[in-house]
Amino acid sequence: MAEISRPRPGGNMRLVDALQYRLPIAGIVSILHRASGVMMFVLLPFIIWMFDTSVTSEISFDRFASAFTAGIGFVPGVLVKVVALGLIWAYLHHIVAGLRHLWMDATHSVSKAQGSSSAKATLVLSLLPTALLGAKLFGWY
Repeated sequence: MAEISRPRPGGNMRLVDALQYRLPIAGIVSILHRASGVMMFVLLPFIIWMFDTSVTSEISFDRFASAFTAGIGFVPGVLVKVVALGLIWAYLHHIVAGLRHLWMDATHSVSKAQGSSSAKATLVLSLLPTALLGAKLFGWY
């Protein structure tokens, strides 16, 4: 007897429907983990430039430090600070979310409640230090 195939539910989902779907907090953290990895990869040339410029000599360090106030070429200093703050968040979030995944894999903790609570902890442990370092970066303290 031939098997009747049914269309998958959601198979014909439109973009409008997908944007209205409410993703659980664990799913949001998982997507942010991927996004932070992509962000670090894409900005790798900027990271290498920052490291090279900051350690080459005293003159190049002064050029590095002035990039955060005067900017780089046509890019204003505020935008350099925003990109640096984005990198700070990306590193912190990627590390904390990666440790969360390793801990879940090692302990086989995959319950819905545990996933939600660890996702909330991941957001707090990455956003709070980012806010503190951002305040320092922008000279608020």
